[in-house]
Amino acid sequence: MSYRLFEGKDHASVYQKYRFVPPEEVKDLILQYLDNKREGQPLGLAVDLGCGTGQLSRLLAPHFQDLVGLDISEGQLEEARAVQGYPNVTYRLGTAEDLPFADNSVDLLAASSAAHWFQQQLFLAEAKRVLKPRGCIALVGFGDDNVHLQSQDCGDRLTRIYNEVREVLLPYTSSQVPVATSKLQELFAAIPFPDKQRVESIQVRHGVSVRALVGFIESWSMFQTYRRTQPTAAQHLLHDTLNRILEEIGAESADTELELHMDYFCILASKPQ
Repeated sequence: MSYRLFEGKDHASVYQKYRFVPPEEVKDLILQYLDNKREGQPLGLAVDLGCGTGQLSRLLAPHFQDLVGLDISEGQLEEARAVQGYPNVTYRLGTAEDLPFADNSVDLLAASSAAHWFQQQLFLAEAKRVLKPRGCIALVGFGDDNVHLQSQDCGDRLTRIYNEVREVLLPYTSSQVPVATSKLQELFAAIPFPDKQRVESIQVRHGVSVRALVGFIESWSMFQTYRRTQPTAAQHLLHDTLNRILEEIGAESADTELELHMDYFCILASKPQ
């Protein structure tokens, strides 16, 4: 079963505008691991699974001959294709469980904040099939239960507002979201390659406007579910959250900058020779 929670055109537009690009620290970690396993061989094909609007695809593209972004949402892919300047990137409809690639043909299978949606065993069987010997898996995510906001001296109060929004949306959360919150522990254990590792607590600070923070919340799958069931209440939640934050920091403009502290992790694995 595929989880179709990111398909609306409006949702895809919000996702493109407000989702964070994975940090450079994570990109460098992936490339260093891959270079070590591939022993300096040229990097041909990377695949971004559940690519959404292409944030990870664009980050990795300069380091590969070709990169293919796969997603089940045509709306998300339309947004990704609209970004110019990446001639070696192709976006296609597809899933992590049925990869349209030949055996032993892929250097890197990557995913950012997407692997919790995969059907674990089918994905791992496909990864084993399509990866080249010493090809790699790289699964990136962040712990949303460990986000901290900072502005002046009111960081704890801002973080409390953020967490209160999460509490409101908790009843609308897919059963797969806790898989992400657990940092893919079960998926990591199931990877059949002996060479695998977890890198945790990659602490990153994003500068983000109040407007963009509220947009990030709007991009969540649970908010979109809430909006479908209670559209008026959902709009009030966004409006009230923005105003509460502005009042807390004593600002009038939604373009006022905050610091968002996020705790990323990365699972890395390499197919045997």
